[in-house]
Amino acid sequence: MRIGILTSGGDCPGINATIRGVCKTAIHHYGMEVLGIHSGFQGLLNKDVEVFTDKSLSGLLNQGGTVLGTSREKPFKKKGVPADVNKPALIQQHIRELGIDCVVCIGGNGTQKTAAKFAAMGVNIVSVPKTIDNDIWGTDSSFGFDTAVTIATDAIDRLHSTASSHKRVMVIEVMGHKAGWIALYSGMAGGGDVILLPEIPYKLENIRETIMNRIKRGKPYSIVVVAEGIQTDGNRRAAEFIAQEIERETGLETRETVLGYIQRGGSPTPFDRNLSTRMGGHATELIANGEYGRMITLVGSEISSIPLEEVAGKLKLVTEEHDLVVQGRRMGVCFG
Repeated sequence: MRIGILTSGGDCPGINATIRGVCKTAIHHYGMEVLGIHSGFQGLLNKDVEVFTDKSLSGLLNQGGTVLGTSREKPFKKKGVPADVNKPALIQQHIRELGIDCVVCIGGNGTQKTAAKFAAMGVNIVSVPKTIDNDIWGTDSSFGFDTAVTIATDAIDRLHSTASSHKRVMVIEVMGHKAGWIALYSGMAGGGDVILLPEIPYKLENIRETIMNRIKRGKPYSIVVVAEGIQTDGNRRAAEFIAQEIERETGLETRETVLGYIQRGGSPTPFDRNLSTRMGGHATELIANGEYGRMITLVGSEISSIPLEEVAGKLKLVTEEHDLVVQGRRMGVCFG
């Protein structure tokens, strides 16, 4: 059996560990041949592939980024594509010509939607969820999330000393797109006083009251953690908007820090390395059993899978009933 593997969408710590998990399991345990597909679905359009061997997988476990490269090619989008070009059909044809029996897709929400559409066309597909945002429906966690939270928490820890030394309000913006998982987990782990999430509406007067009450209690500085996807006035950057409003409302010196892409780079944490390895191995197991059209999941401590059609188009978002939100409020953390 010959399988192909690709990575699509943004980079994320743990992709290479997943590639390694898929390929080593395929080669050593099942005797499969593996083709690495370069630059996501673009590689299937161009037939840009390489044969993976045990040697080519060396050193991948702790390496950031993706050895295969990636792109945001969305073959089912027709905007800007000539009317006589059918990308999905061309990709399906190239899969047949390359002799690929199943394609492993490593990607986020957009990739899961694309994979589900190919599965509906009859292409043998198995997908692995990949995102630091942790917003893919159906899995408790995706690899990359723990690494992003660790990086963000470390940054918050470092800002505490500056905030306390200068008696400032420090606003730190973290990634997450439309979901507040990174802000919630890093904010709680880093001792944030205010944590703003896209899923929970906020009022500036509540933020002001929290900060001023801290001053009355002898705490002249505050840490404010904001998710990039919160609502702002005029679509301004989250940290910039909140910092300016806090300074205007309180008169306190306020500084902003935007972590940005640093959360997506570098070596994955041990947790993400192990999660990637387990998910990659389970993907290969599904292929060996002929179970296609499924996405790998982590539920509790167990690795499992669900049909791709159940995942496509859905987001996993933070709710006000989440135990970290509930516990944070009990401890006086302001969520807006």
